[in-house]
Amino acid sequence: MTLREHEEQAPQLPAHSVPWWEDGETLPETNKEPAFLIRGIMGFWRQVHTWLLYPLAGNEPMNCSPSILDLLAWERDINRFDGEPMLIYRKRVKWAYLNAKDAGDIAGFKRIFERLGLGQCELYERQENADWDVITVEVTDQDASNNQVLLTELIRHYGRTCRRYRFQVVYPQAATVHAARIDMSQQVFGASLKREL
Repeated sequence: MTLREHEEQAPQLPAHSVPWWEDGETLPETNKEPAFLIRGIMGFWRQVHTWLLYPLAGNEPMNCSPSILDLLAWERDINRFDGEPMLIYRKRVKWAYLNAKDAGDIAGFKRIFERLGLGQCELYERQENADWDVITVEVTDQDASNNQVLLTELIRHYGRTCRRYRFQVVYPQAATVHAARIDMSQQVFGASLKREL
């Protein structure tokens, strides 16, 4: 939600209303003490209203300050690992709730990879010649080499308990396949020759 949406949904402060004899404008010719007091009190409550809405103002993880981002990360149970790029850290904080919801599911794990911009991954469970608790995560060579610590952190944070994960690296190659139609007909003739002498 943006700050404007929060301000629209937040309760509005009532206009200051005081009895006419205390408004400082009706009876005397100049403003008197009660009017100044009421304006001061309402100014204080407007400031409190601003303070209460302040945390909602810059809580977009993709563009908030690093200190607010760390608070949001703590709230969402995200720890920044050594050497993590700020963009990936911001994406992990932004998508923390959806990633936690998708955790433990093959389709959900693929969505986690897509949200973080890690490319395509495939997960294989209960394969032949492997223990039942081994899950193979198939990623490209480039994703594995550039994001090794991030992949390990994702497995630790969103992987299934009591399962072992094994990475398998693939090298995608572009190939072009052309198809054509071939029509062919053939005829077979048989001949025999008999010679009489």
